[in-house]
Amino acid sequence: MGRNMKRWVADMIANPIKQPLPILSFPCVQLLNVSVKDLVFNSELQAKGMQMVANRAPSSASVSLMDLSVEAEAFGATIHTSENEVPTIAGVLLEDEESAYALKVPPVGAARTELSINAIAKAVPLITDRPILAGVIGPYSLAGRLFGVGESMIYCYEEPEMVHTVLQKATDFIINYAKAYKEVGANGVVIAEPLAGLLSPGLAQEFSHPYNKQIIDAVQADEFAVIYHNCGDNVLLMAKDIYQMGAMGYHFGDAIHLADMFADAPSDALVMGNVSPSAQLLGGTVSSIREVTTQLLQECGHHANFVISSGCDIPPLTPWPHLDAFFDAVADYYAN
Repeated sequence: MGRNMKRWVADMIANPIKQPLPILSFPCVQLLNVSVKDLVFNSELQAKGMQMVANRAPSSASVSLMDLSVEAEAFGATIHTSENEVPTIAGVLLEDEESAYALKVPPVGAARTELSINAIAKAVPLITDRPILAGVIGPYSLAGRLFGVGESMIYCYEEPEMVHTVLQKATDFIINYAKAYKEVGANGVVIAEPLAGLLSPGLAQEFSHPYNKQIIDAVQADEFAVIYHNCGDNVLLMAKDIYQMGAMGYHFGDAIHLADMFADAPSDALVMGNVSPSAQLLGGTVSSIREVTTQLLQECGHHANFVISSGCDIPPLTPWPHLDAFFDAVADYYAN
């Protein structure tokens, strides 16, 4: 559904009561009674799952699957799947300079990218009361899945030109992919760039931020928002550089003290996070989840541009009573 996302962000900031925006998609498997493996290969199930989550959870937006294997698979990487785990990349696609420079930018629609786009297209008529945000991987995180995580960091020092070549190819693809989501009705994208959070600020400024900014500049518009996600523990050191990218929203993980991220944050952009999806939403208790959610709201809720969220993607088998405790704590905080 067409929506002015710039106004949506401004309205969120102006409203004293904030609806949370957790990265909540994979727990739909419990509502659908299907496996994760079933879900990641079926666009109908993904759309229906998004609808069921929207009906069940008072989130401010509907978020598609954060499956960070999709784009790497489109480039030719091999994925590993299991019944109840999010797919991962198996092995290394780019083993030397020759393979890196020969890497072809795939067409949008390659591998499961067509399925992901179709899922959003099918979700759009089902969810009309809130924005729909699709998920894409960030350029450096994609390169890390093609090179291997450790190798991608070593290559930044030893073969920087090769890394930049792959990053530009990754960026070109992600831009086209985000535009395809826009064409089928998505209201924005969440760029997941977690691997960049492991870099030093200097390396991130060279090998991550400029490429994410390319994406933001190419696709963000009044009617299409970009939210940048980074759950690494170095984001506090690179906050100023991150906020220079110009996204409508920024989403951070639970490796940091989120209150520290507001000093340099632009007042007209959302800052979101960061209840632990693993230690709390999955592994905590109803009582502990309510406690940490309330504490985070007390620490950050006085910032007009703060929207509480999970620190990252919520695991598929997270108990729904735990998620209810999160939403109930948010509602209680804003009711008082």
